[in-house]
Amino acid sequence: MKNTIRLTVDAVVFGYDSGNVSVLLVKRKYEPFQDAWALPGGFVLEDENLEQAVERELAEETGVKINYLEQLYTFGDMGRDPRGRVVSIAYFGLIKPTAFKLHASTDAKEADWFNIKKLPKLAFDHKKILKIAIERLQGKITYEPIGFELLDKKFPFSDLEKLYTTLLNREIDRRNFKKKINSLKVLDELDEKISTGPGRPASLFSFNKKRYFELKKEGIIFEI
Repeated sequence: MKNTIRLTVDAVVFGYDSGNVSVLLVKRKYEPFQDAWALPGGFVLEDENLEQAVERELAEETGVKINYLEQLYTFGDMGRDPRGRVVSIAYFGLIKPTAFKLHASTDAKEADWFNIKKLPKLAFDHKKILKIAIERLQGKITYEPIGFELLDKKFPFSDLEKLYTTLLNREIDRRNFKKKINSLKVLDELDEKISTGPGRPASLFSFNKKRYFELKKEGIIFEI
């Protein structure tokens, strides 16, 4: 009997906005798991590579286009898909939800953002995939400064602290965090201030992308 293994891709797209972390899900139009929520994804076509496949599926099912998705893990447990032997390569990324207008089509009936703490029941083994993606994201931001593109072009330092506290889902040592960020010199302090509440106005900062990519090339040590 011929053993046919089919290949799919899945996209775990995290969104951050106003102190909330969400994940992009689609409601399936067809069986299996018709009308269930799932990660965007689908079968890889013969004439495309994995990156092209995940970008295409994400754009088709949600209307979201991301320039860079990082490969997460390969999922190939027996019985993970009722259609047969299916192996999935999962990718993950982090974006600002307000930057995109969702539009579901092809195999997706709907597309929407869900707070990662209030998720619906997910199809296939997507709960497992999402759990591993959350762990990878939280691990990654403890050794590499990511997520600056989720902030406004000009922001108070407290917004950066809030971003990391939210993504890590725990409190951070604010003094130590500020000291480490400043040592990297990835922020430029601007000659502008903003009032964020009682007390003195806070300085505004911008993200120095050139410096950041230089550090990435050299290899960053950034432990929170």
